[in-house]
This record gives sequence, C-alpha cells and structure tokens, in this order.
Amino acid sequence: MHAFPSTGPLAGLSVVEMAGIGPCPLAGMLLADLGATVTVIERPGGQVLDTGTALSRGKRRTCLDLKTPEGLAEARRLIDAADAVIEGFRPGVMERLGLGPETFEASHPRLVYGRVTGWGQTGPLAQAAGHDINYVALTGVLSVASRAGVAPSIPATLIGDMGGGAMFLAFGLMCALWEAQRSGRGQVVDAAMVDGVGVLSSLLHSLRAAGRWSDEPAQNFFLHSSPFYDCFECADGRSVSIGALEPQFYAELLQRLGLDDVDPAAQQDRQQWPALRERVAARIRAKTRDEWTVLLEGSNVCFAPVLTLAEAPLHPHAQARGSFVRDADGNWQPAAAPRFSRGG
Repeated sequence: MHAFPSTGPLAGLSVVEMAGIGPCPLAGMLLADLGATVTVIERPGGQVLDTGTALSRGKRRTCLDLKTPEGLAEARRLIDAADAVIEGFRPGVMERLGLGPETFEASHPRLVYGRVTGWGQTGPLAQAAGHDINYVALTGVLSVASRAGVAPSIPATLIGDMGGGAMFLAFGLMCALWEAQRSGRGQVVDAAMVDGVGVLSSLLHSLRAAGRWSDEPAQNFFLHSSPFYDCFECADGRSVSIGALEPQFYAELLQRLGLDDVDPAAQQDRQQWPALRERVAARIRAKTRDEWTVLLEGSNVCFAPVLTLAEAPLHPHAQARGSFVRDADGNWQPAAAPRFSRGG
C-alpha cells in the first residue's frame, strides 16, 4: 500500500482536509484512495485527532498554529493551491479562524468548499451539539431499526456519520468539481447528515407510500418479526443471518431446515410468523455458526454468518477479492472501493 497514491481516477486532484473526527476524515480517505493528493491541516496543542491508519492512509499531514499569522498564511496558501477543501466543524468555526469560503472568493474563485455537519449549515438546530444516533433519529430512520417492545439500535457511526455524511460530502464535492470545470466557479457543498440519511431512506418512503411498509414491527418482515429475514443465534452463541425474501428462496430455506410440513405459499401470513419463527430459531440453535456456514453458505437461502470485525478479513470471499489489506503494523483495514477496470 503506497503512502501517497500517484495513480487512480482522481490523480491530479488536490484537496485540503481540516483535521477532525467523524465523516470528514473518511471522505478524505476515499479521495486519497482513488489518487487525490489530500493534505490534512492539524492544529497543535488540542485534542489528538489522528483517526488511525485506515482513515489517515495516503494523506499528507502538516501541523499549523492557526492563531499565528504565519500558520494562518500557510493554511491560506495551501487552500489557494488546492482544488477543494473539506471540513467538519460546526457552522461559523472556519469563518472565525479566517478560513471561511468568502476568504477565497477573490483569490480562488474555482475553489470547491465541502462542509459536513450533522444538522447542516442552516436551520434551528445548526448550532446544536449532536452525534450519529441523534441525526439518524431525527430522519425517522432509527425507528426502522426496531424490534417489537425493544428500543431501536443501530451500528455505531455507519448510517449517519459515514453513510449520510462522508459519502454525501465526497459525492457533493465531485459534483461541484465537475460543474466548476464548465462554469469556472467553485461553490460551497453543504453536506448535512440529516439530509444524506434522508436520501438513503428513499426506498423506505417509497414502500410506505405504496402501502408496503408498516411502522409496526409485528407486521413488517424487515423489523425482526418474520421467520425468514433476521439473525438467529446458533448452538455456540454466535449468529447467522437469513434473508430469504423471494418465494423460491423461502421454499429452499424450509427444505434445508427440514420444515417440510410448512406451506411455502403462506410466507406472508403474519399470523403464522411467531410460531414458525420459534421453529426456525430452534433449528438454527441445534448447530454452530460454522456448521451452518458449511451447510448454507452460497445457497439460495440468502445466508451469511455474522462475523466479527476480526473475522471478516479472513473469510474466503474477502480473501479472494482482496477486500482487506494490512497496514504497516500488520493490522487489517478495508481496501479501497469501488474497483475500476483501469487503475489510472
């Protein structure tokens, strides 16, 4: 793994990243992975913001005291020489530092200025503190991670910070850079996690509008009530995931579990779900996770073992695709994505 990629579809793109935590470092990593030159401006004497080898890979780093004229001048020089700058502070912080978008309107009119926050640059909550779980909650998306009678739960940082924040910052940045090639003018990209997560939920809103989504977990197979779409505990305390949505996949699930007395045509009969779910759960508990993996992986049951972060890089599919790479210390980290038919 090269420290500073010189090839890739974004080779020649220059980005300044203001050091922080959360989505901004991931967006910078995505750009650096694909060939962009990303320079991170750190500030001395504050919180340690190095987010580890994965989010730091491929980036250059410089430490500048932005409270001094020399440090501020160097930061302005770096940004003036870049195609884009990305930052993840609360609205107004960059302006108070003397590095807001208006600072560069005259000296660098083509600059694309990417800003990622939870609530966005405007609105009554713009200055409020918050974290991933709050942003996802406000969009309605947290409510769809429910089980009947249990408070919602989501994977840490993935949906709001990374999905709704970093991905939309990177996407918006590239859209603005594309437009700047034609107009000769840069612009500010306001990537709010509440907006991005909302867009990610578009399919759910479509299903709801069509009468195919229920907010009541007992009536919705996505919400952990059905016998064919959920995670189930195995004999060894580990779990497997099953997603046999389509009728033919459901029929194969019943056959492979030995539930020959169950009518596959009654898959959507929700009154049968609780009892049948208990039967499916009992069958799964009879074997270990790895035993079920041998029996079901690669079949049309739509199956995958629930792996830990330590186990995932060692799975044969991940190994075959090179989905993970080792850093200089031998630790696994996700490889760059997506893949391209031509590297550069």
